[in-house]
Amino acid sequence: MHNKAKPENTSIRIGTRGSALARWQSDHVKELLSVSYPDAAIDIEVYTTRGDKILSQPLPELGGKGLFTAELEAALVGNRIDIAVHSLKDLPTENPEGLAIGAVPVRANPADVLVTRGGHTLATLPRGATVGTSSPRRASQLLHIRKDLKIADIRGNVDTRIRKTLDPDGPYDAVVFAHAGLDRLERLDVVSEILDVDIMLPAPGQGALGVQCRDDESSRSLFAVMNDTSTELAVVGERAFLSALGGGCALPICALGVVDGGRLDLRGRVLSADGTNQIDVAGTADVKNADDAFALGKRLAEQALANGADGLLGTCT
Repeated sequence: MHNKAKPENTSIRIGTRGSALARWQSDHVKELLSVSYPDAAIDIEVYTTRGDKILSQPLPELGGKGLFTAELEAALVGNRIDIAVHSLKDLPTENPEGLAIGAVPVRANPADVLVTRGGHTLATLPRGATVGTSSPRRASQLLHIRKDLKIADIRGNVDTRIRKTLDPDGPYDAVVFAHAGLDRLERLDVVSEILDVDIMLPAPGQGALGVQCRDDESSRSLFAVMNDTSTELAVVGERAFLSALGGGCALPICALGVVDGGRLDLRGRVLSADGTNQIDVAGTADVKNADDAFALGKRLAEQALANGADGLLGTCT
């Protein structure tokens, strides 16, 4: 696609977090923009979020909304940057007033993976093994399969968590990571097992990037060149499922959509915190636009609630 929306001297300021993975993601978006706007001056500005600063507490205790996004969103609203690049699974389902998701590029593998010290799979981990994760979604699904596992919180960037996992004297026998993050940092060499989505359904939006911009026609048209329609429709359905369940915070809610031939196949899952109870729903719909995808996600959420999901979720603080 060619730059028809802006003159050749376009200046684009990209906001990002400072981790190696976040920098990879912002560099990737910069490359995508450079293809469409080869004469643009594109700069990357690094911000530190609340989630980056506070590493001593489990994420659910900090509150789930905007932990890794609020500072970037404030910079967007204040016109200090033009876009913010997020891991879409970290982005709250409701955009602040005046902001929008301007593009969702092609998605990476949305699966979760297991990294272990001894090369174990989930099935072969010793009884009572300690698995590190700060995600209630991952913890509850692990416990649904293996009640004997001990779940321990783990924080830090990808490299830090890999180092903690492989430390022979460390407290973890295994840690769960997103496949996309390890792939982007070229660390798939440490993976012991790619977890089947039947066992570990991903977080809504996992593996996808959300390019957030100001909600005006000029911004939307400028950044739409990066959008992948199939990815967008899939994650809209997933995030609609999350939103309709009140899942704006860290709750054990999972969803995965796949678009093929104009149809969206969407799966959703809700669990109790201890993994004892699990509710699965699934549906398919023709999707011509985001409204169709949103409607399917909302319908599946209503089905999950009718099946008792509200009793599993509790309250979001």
